[in-house]
Amino acid sequence: MTISVGMGSAAGNVPAALDLEELLATRLLVQGNSGSGKSHLLRRLLEQSAGQVQQVVIDPEGDFVTLADRYGHVVVDGTHGEADLHRIAARVRAHRVSVVLTLEALDAEAQMRAAAAFLGGLFDAERDHWYPVLVVVDEAQLFAPAAAGEVSDEARKASLGAMTNLMCRGRKRGLAGVIATQRLAKLAKNVAAEASNFLMGRTFLDIDMARAADLLGLERRQAESFRDLERGQFVALGPALSRRPLTLRIGPVETSPRSTSPKLVPLPEPASGEALRDLILAPGEEEPSWMPAPRPAPPRPPSPTDLLHQLAQYRPTEPAAEEAPAMPAEEREAALAAILREIAADPDAAHHPVAVQYQDFLVRCRMRRLGGEPPNLAAFRRRLAIARAGIDEAGPESRSADDVLAACAALPDEVQGLFLLLARAAREGAPCPTDDALARAIGSRSPGRARRLLGYLETRGTVVCRTDFRGNRIVALPALSCETGPGDPKAAPVAATPGLFAAE
Repeated sequence: MTISVGMGSAAGNVPAALDLEELLATRLLVQGNSGSGKSHLLRRLLEQSAGQVQQVVIDPEGDFVTLADRYGHVVVDGTHGEADLHRIAARVRAHRVSVVLTLEALDAEAQMRAAAAFLGGLFDAERDHWYPVLVVVDEAQLFAPAAAGEVSDEARKASLGAMTNLMCRGRKRGLAGVIATQRLAKLAKNVAAEASNFLMGRTFLDIDMARAADLLGLERRQAESFRDLERGQFVALGPALSRRPLTLRIGPVETSPRSTSPKLVPLPEPASGEALRDLILAPGEEEPSWMPAPRPAPPRPPSPTDLLHQLAQYRPTEPAAEEAPAMPAEEREAALAAILREIAADPDAAHHPVAVQYQDFLVRCRMRRLGGEPPNLAAFRRRLAIARAGIDEAGPESRSADDVLAACAALPDEVQGLFLLLARAAREGAPCPTDDALARAIGSRSPGRARRLLGYLETRGTVVCRTDFRGNRIVALPALSCETGPGDPKAAPVAATPGLFAAE
């Protein structure tokens, strides 16, 4: 069954009706400058459909609260907290009560937050409560602005998201959005574009006339006709109104808004200049001699952004750290050497920056409750290179390694690991390490980088490289009077053995 709502009359005094069921599925956009009759149109729609469908009105100026006396709407004050408004909206859907959310006591940002919370409650209602609801939003450009204004980004995004959900995803939840705006240019396009029915009233700005003409499918030269519309006249188009642009005049309403258009009132009889001066400057007889100071506005509740900033600035009083138990120096050094060997033996650790490895080293020290000052980054880099080369400073062969460490001390940190690996292989008479093994010793995945650093050592005279008749590489270390055995530099990498990268 089709339910028609009488909106007024078209040309020739022909009744103009609106298909309510079609409106619930296709939504409505009303546009017109201030004084064009938008609020009168919304009031006519609400009055004519009051007994047919549940209604929710988002009222920023408190004009629609008069519907409560005649049609039983419940007036909800927007000064409730956001959580309360969200719960109230859920109850509105559950009990199918028509309400007017009045926001006149709030500033612009608080209105956006309150509307977002209430619309969010309507949208998030349980599936069993998805009954048809006509959601009327007056001055929709306040809640879905096309550009950022003086309000916080958090409030604007919340309100715009709620309006977008209403117009884009609300149909499946039974929410039919009816939005009215003074200017299409001020309304977010993704919100306006979801309406399929339009009622365009009087407007004068070229950009608004052009957008209205585009929505109605009119030519640009026909857009001038919007300037000629009278108060209460609208051009209608849409499946619930008319398949072709139709000019109609909105009919009368039974209730009246609390605020009316200004009307001229005769001025009082003029009095003499002195009398007027005394009337303004001199206190009256019944006027109290003292007036209380105006109450300051309540402070704005902190936004989530403010709270996050406060949390970032908060510095709690740190409790006294529990001191690690005293540990003998030899035992502590042995524990540090064990940690360094663990990091050196980890195949993935060698490919991370030294700063990351140092952080891992500090964490391991705290886990084992090693007291005292840990080695700094430079000392850690040196000791890690020694551990990767398999030279244990704390072991019984530490004395025989003194000359190796002395020869290594003058080299840059970047090549110390490579030199120590070559020194160990030369001392043991082992084959020359492969390019991959040299790369791992310097914490790299690039064999080419290892070859470049080896060439750098050769230019300094620290090592001497030669190749035998089979193409194997031999590296001599003049400072230590030893050389490695022949080894294929491009041999496939093999699993690390205890004699190469970990202490035996």
